[in-house]
Amino acid sequence: MGDIKKVVLAYSGGLDTSIIIPWLKENYDNCEVIAVSGDVGQATELEGLEEKALATGASKLYIEDLNKEFIEEYVFPTIKADAVYESKYLLGTSFARPIIAKRIVEIALAEGADAICHGCTGKGNDQVRFELAIKAFAPDMKIIAPWREWSLRSRDEEIDYAEAHQIPLKITRETNYSKDRNIWHISHEGLDLEDPANEPMYGKEGFLELGVSPEQAPDVPTYVTISFEKGIPVAIDGEKMDAVSLVKKLNALGGANGIGIVDLVENRLVGMKSRGVYETPGGTILYHAHNKLEEITLDRDTYHYKQSVALRFAELVYFGQWYTPLRKALSAFVDSTQETVTGDVKLKLYKGNIIDAGVTSPYSLYDPDIATFDEDEVYDQKDSAGFINLFGLPIKVQAKKGLIQG
Repeated sequence: MGDIKKVVLAYSGGLDTSIIIPWLKENYDNCEVIAVSGDVGQATELEGLEEKALATGASKLYIEDLNKEFIEEYVFPTIKADAVYESKYLLGTSFARPIIAKRIVEIALAEGADAICHGCTGKGNDQVRFELAIKAFAPDMKIIAPWREWSLRSRDEEIDYAEAHQIPLKITRETNYSKDRNIWHISHEGLDLEDPANEPMYGKEGFLELGVSPEQAPDVPTYVTISFEKGIPVAIDGEKMDAVSLVKKLNALGGANGIGIVDLVENRLVGMKSRGVYETPGGTILYHAHNKLEEITLDRDTYHYKQSVALRFAELVYFGQWYTPLRKALSAFVDSTQETVTGDVKLKLYKGNIIDAGVTSPYSLYDPDIATFDEDEVYDQKDSAGFINLFGLPIKVQAKKGLIQG
């Protein structure tokens, strides 16, 4: 390990990375440790981070503001794709890792570092996401993953290590959920959530952080109108907003109405199932509104094919394959479908529910003169008989041959 003189650490100040700094210095010949925190909207989690990093042995701390780039270049392209992992997970942690890892690589190269270190466990998805991004931009860089090296085997043992080294922590053994927060979402894992038979303690003080449970939401609905231009949300209730402000505004509206709470047992990339609770209030609203607008602006074949693309896109994001030719190609396809996804979507938020309240677009393919059940002059219903005869011809031929089984 003597060849490692300088290490750049992906640093959050949480339990794992808090103890990694002294662990690196103990196990890598007192190497220099440079901590890097990618600010993707962790809010108060960044407070006091520099003081803590330096006090535990880091030579310096970079805090990089990545919020705008994160939303515009990672989140919005994923929304445009309608990509949702396993029908529930809005990929909050998944698409935050590539942008953080990319910036860490840039700093590591600028600092002349010998290695990059991360605090991801050997059981999780994040180790893959970080390391694939590192390989994309620094293919020869050494990667140190302490969870794959040290003798610590649990979060309790990590706390023991922190206490022995007098490292301050913001958690206790009783509140030791594994959490990940950014501007898009917050995840909760561990403790009682490890048993899927346990109902999450939504009413417990301090559990939900971005909003309230549906039971605690107001008894009156909140209406909101979201405007899109080419698939990108640009305004709320007629007020133009930048990407970061727009997501924050919808987080507040959604959180207050109990929107976007998901309890999911998901299939991790490494092969196991894991249980987590996700809060994604603003994101849930945006996904719903975007899909509603596509209902009236995309033709049937494009809309249906895009659903299959959404599934694959979600897998690529979840698996950490953002910087791949396939993800780039799928994004090009998605962008081509969004040329007409412009308009306004009105929604009613009520006790955890999102209720459609109207949608308009200058590119709407919905024609009331054709769709009406009343008398019209533009659609001859007799035409449908010939269509059905041709569409059903294969079935008719098979039936005559006795090949149709009931």
